[in-house]
Amino acid sequence: MELTEITLNGYYTLILATIVLLVGQFLVKKIKFLADFNIPEPVAGGLLAAAIIYFLNHQYGYVFNIQKELQTACMLMFFSSIGLSADFRRLKAGGMPLVILTVLVGFFLLVQNGVGVALASMLGLDPIMGLVAGSISLIGGHGTAGAWGATLENNYGVTGAVTMGIAAATYGLVAGGLVGGPVAKRLIKKMNIQATVTNTNKSDSSDDANNTVFEKSDSVRLITAVSAVETLALFAVCLVAADYMSGVAKDIEWLAQLKVPTFVWALGTGVILRNVLTSIFNFDMFDRAIDVFGNASLSLFLAMALMSLKLWELADLAGPLVIILGVQTIVMIVFAYFITFRIMGKNYDAAVLAAGHCGFGMGATPTAVANMQAITDRYGASHKAFLIIPMVGAFFVDLMNLVVLQGFLVLPFMR
Repeated sequence: MELTEITLNGYYTLILATIVLLVGQFLVKKIKFLADFNIPEPVAGGLLAAAIIYFLNHQYGYVFNIQKELQTACMLMFFSSIGLSADFRRLKAGGMPLVILTVLVGFFLLVQNGVGVALASMLGLDPIMGLVAGSISLIGGHGTAGAWGATLENNYGVTGAVTMGIAAATYGLVAGGLVGGPVAKRLIKKMNIQATVTNTNKSDSSDDANNTVFEKSDSVRLITAVSAVETLALFAVCLVAADYMSGVAKDIEWLAQLKVPTFVWALGTGVILRNVLTSIFNFDMFDRAIDVFGNASLSLFLAMALMSLKLWELADLAGPLVIILGVQTIVMIVFAYFITFRIMGKNYDAAVLAAGHCGFGMGATPTAVANMQAITDRYGASHKAFLIIPMVGAFFVDLMNLVVLQGFLVLPFMR
């Protein structure tokens, strides 16, 4: 069959991306399964769009190319928002349990990627695909999967990395929501804690947890024109710095060998801006505006990434991917049950933390919060869990993930 390529400019790409988001919003509202497992609206709409594109390609030979520069800009804004939200002063509020869980999650990153790389090699795949079916898509989520997938395809020649990453991230969202509750309930049952009749979590969860960026992306945020302009200026600095550093890195031999993705520079610049401006200059960082722009950018980026998926590239990877993700799920359950719970104190808070770890260890921070709410709605509030999990899952794990992934990619057996 003769292929017909259709190239969409920036305007049409943006229009279609917003349509995909609106369709996804409709699907999540109407289909209970999607809502119950916290499937993001851009993923719901984007997968439908990818299926339609697959049908058009299979039946009529159409291939759609979207405006990559716009997609890249949205990706960089999302990672900039993570950096701009990473306030290191929150470490003090979390105390030693926050530090312990952060270190524990860092160790789990090594385990998750080690399992993925080992299984990928055993199944005859490129070892780098093990990272895609590891922390890139599971702990990283759809945004990280799309960004790293593009980097692996362009810089390492790994075909189908984006498609496999998005598929794995979608599975992770569902799996994280399915296993977290049962793990915590079994632990609580062993402690003979009885269910309560009152719902204490909704009124007792801490303000820090409620206000954490990315925890509740659908909440209403009150922002002004001035705060929006100030926030956009911060994003602009992050994007300019990322573009500049990407160019400089090519001329520095050791940085060129690391092949640091552009979004790493954007995230790093955001972290520096956040902590320098707030700590030294007492600048009032407007988190609500950062939240709005970050979530909007992520939604648009995911919609565009899913619109450009080539599902036919996933056919040869489907079998091995199912095996790897199945093993990763078992590893997550065992780790949360026997390690996270024990190290975090072997008490009720530790059980709730284990449920949260399952949520963002396989899916995303909203999944972790949903897991914990399901437990605390029945057994009572856990202030510690609702303070710690959003900070680790939304901020610090992304920083650690970047370091761990870069470390794996320079290992000799990964080439």
